[in-house]
Amino acid sequence: MSSTRILILGTLLDGPLHGYEVRRRLELWGASHWANVAFGSIYHGLAKMAEEGLLTVVEQGKGGKTVYELTPDGRLEFQRRLLTSWWEIQPIVDPFQVALTFMDRLAPADLVVAMEARAEQLRAAISMTERAMGGKQAFGAPRHVDECLRLNAAQLTAQLAWVSEAIGRVKDGELP
Repeated sequence: MSSTRILILGTLLDGPLHGYEVRRRLELWGASHWANVAFGSIYHGLAKMAEEGLLTVVEQGKGGKTVYELTPDGRLEFQRRLLTSWWEIQPIVDPFQVALTFMDRLAPADLVVAMEARAEQLRAAISMTERAMGGKQAFGAPRHVDECLRLNAAQLTAQLAWVSEAIGRVKDGELP
């Protein structure tokens, strides 16, 4: 929840918002693609952080729309987590690396087909990410959000390069 937590706290820096507005901003920024945000967890996170004293409820609206605001403790928590994220290298958890660990459990022909399909999906994801750059600003996203997309495209490109090279190694019998 730490990525979601910092995103929620950071979104509320600009002022009180209800959960739908927090979600909308994170969707606009494309957070589901680079931060693994489960949008349903936003509402749970808001309630939990209110219980912890990081947020306060400033309005209990009609239709269940609760408006939250950062407390001074919430601002401190955001700053602490933000600096920690800049200073500490955290492992990138990627389910693909788990699958890679067991590539020897697939027949080489099946592995090549799966790798070729992955390469095609990576090309499509890179293309989609590159098209999204710049477009989000028209809807109010800060321009530095594109840096998240650039980093995501670079990571996808690196994986595509690896997969493309590894396909040849599987075909040559060097892998797995």
